[in-house]
Amino acid sequence: MLAGILAGRLLRKHELKFIPLLITVLIWVLLFLLGVEVGSDRHIIGSLSGLGTEALLLSLAGSAGSTLLAAWLWHRIRK
Repeated sequence: MLAGILAGRLLRKHELKFIPLLITVLIWVLLFLLGVEVGSDRHIIGSLSGLGTEALLLSLAGSAGSTLLAAWLWHRIRK
């Protein structure tokens, strides 16, 4: 982290047009490696259906809670 800050300070006057492309490529590489790591773990692959169900329930509960709270807040503000 400190090396990145130092490099940024030293190179701040230079126009580095390739940096956004480099960041995008590195993110894609990291996502690919994460997929390889997850795909090679038998325990995670075996429990995908349970994880999917849990993720669905969490997202539905979060959306319902946000909707209910927004409706309550809207009703309270309108008074």
